[in-house]
Formats: sequence, structure tokens, C-alpha cells
Amino acid sequence: MNEVLALDAVSKRYPDGVVALDDVSVSVTAGELVAVVGPSGSGKSTMLNLAGTLDRPSSGRIMVDGHDVAALPDRQLSALRAGYIGFVFQQFHLAPGCGALDNVADGLLYTGAGLRERRDRAADALRRVGLARRLRHRPHELSGGERQRVAIARAIVGDPGLVLADEPTGNLDSATGDGIMNMLRDLNAAGTTVLVITHDQDLARGLPRRIVLRDGRIVADAAVAS
Repeated sequence: MNEVLALDAVSKRYPDGVVALDDVSVSVTAGELVAVVGPSGSGKSTMLNLAGTLDRPSSGRIMVDGHDVAALPDRQLSALRAGYIGFVFQQFHLAPGCGALDNVADGLLYTGAGLRERRDRAADALRRVGLARRLRHRPHELSGGERQRVAIARAIVGDPGLVLADEPTGNLDSATGDGIMNMLRDLNAAGTTVLVITHDQDLARGLPRRIVLRDGRIVADAAVAS
């Protein structure tokens, strides 16, 4: 199977002495649906930021889609991030003054596509997540579940090979959260590799593979029994 993401002996240390990630090695292949689980402070978000090329490690090597991240200049790294990785965050990170359509279209800003193409592709992504009738609605006019679906549409509008979802159900009630997870499962079934970062053990047990972090280290990495 094609390797989508690999961390090889990766650590992240901060000047105050805090070690957020400690000698982590993990490989994710194309088409996987993986939970990265652990308590607050275990290193989950640090791992996501590094895997998503939003931060650089203190040591070790990170490969994304066969590219050595450390070897890429900033421009190529930005292009890799924009073209290959989709992000879904717990806090949605939607621009409050923009409707759903332009919030999603903004996910294509660094692709070189013109405004009309960006909006056409954004409308299609919003239809895929069931929001065809909410294109002009601003975030404050949407429910929490709808806002998260807008965030998912923004993550997938560029057809990324890898989606990183950080606590995607954390701000939602259980029924809405189940709907969001079903959407991520459908996205994975269509071929996208998905990593879900969560503290929710029940959610993690429902995914095919579970990586458990504690104190910046991987303490378990195994397929979940069905």
C-alpha cells in the first residue's frame, strides 16, 4: 500500500523544556481510517500539527505523500499542504462575516483557481455534506453540526489525499457527533485517508485502527477488533 504519512523518530521540544512529542514513529497508508487517542496533554494536537506541516519537529523525519517535509522550501511546503491535506478543527475556524460558500471557497485560495471556479467547487463540496440550501448562510445562522459540515466541506473541497480531523465532535451533542463521524467514514470509504484526533475512547474504538498517545509517546498502535 502507498504510504501517505510517516513519522520517523519524531520529537518536539520547546525552549521551556517541555517535550510534547518524544521519539514517535508511525506510518499511515492510503485509505486508512485511524484514531489518534489520548488524554489532554498527551501530544495529540502536536502530532496533528507536525503531520499537517503546520509545525516542524525538533528532531526526526516526517514524510507526507512521499515528500521529506524538511527538504521542502516554504513555497513548496505550502503547496503540499494546500493541495494534499485537509484540516477539520474542533472550533470550526470559519470566518464570521462570510457565508458558507466563501468559507469553503477560501480552502482553494492557494491553488491558483479563479473565484468562479473556487465557488463552483465549494458549492459542490457543500452539496456533498448536505448543505446545498445553506450556501449563503453565515456561521452564526448555522447550528453547530452545520458549521462542522461547512468545515468538512472546506477540508475536502481540494480533494485532498489526507484529512486530519482534530476533535471533530468535541463541541457537538452525541447525535450530531455521530452524524459527523458517519460523514468522515463515508469520505474514507470514497478513498480519502482520514486521521481523527480525539480524547473520546468510545469514538476511537469505533474506528479500524487506534494509536494511543500518553506523555508524548505511542503506547499502543493496533487494529480495533470488530
